[in-house]
Amino acid sequence: MNKSPLKKQTTLTDASKQAQWFTRVREAHQTETTEDYVELIADLLEVQNEARLSDLAQRLGVSHPTASKVVSRLKEEGYIDSEPYRSIFLTAKGADMAKKCKLRHQIVLDFLIRLGVPPEIAEFDAEGIEHHISQETLSIMKKFKS
Repeated sequence: MNKSPLKKQTTLTDASKQAQWFTRVREAHQTETTEDYVELIADLLEVQNEARLSDLAQRLGVSHPTASKVVSRLKEEGYIDSEPYRSIFLTAKGADMAKKCKLRHQIVLDFLIRLGVPPEIAEFDAEGIEHHISQETLSIMKKFKS
């Protein structure tokens, strides 16, 4: 007989607490795209000295029109400056977000590698985890030593 490794649930979490969890996840989903674009723009500027719309589309695996819409939104929200047919640059607000995202990503990545996750898999997993992790968990991960 195949027994499930999961313990049978006999009670539900308090509804308001569970609603808070799901609200937090939805909020994280809303900021993921902004964070991904801003972080990638910072990386492109650091390595290539320019961030172009075509680079963003290619590296994020989206169409040029999709990347263009997001870039327009990021400009409206004050994260970037751009001119038609020119490189994209981060504003102070965008640079601050990129710095925080990169640090959070690095902490999660280092933690996963210290657990023994192969670097390529850790990089992939860190990309998703970094958007949903609490500051408390991130602080604990940062202190974790193998």
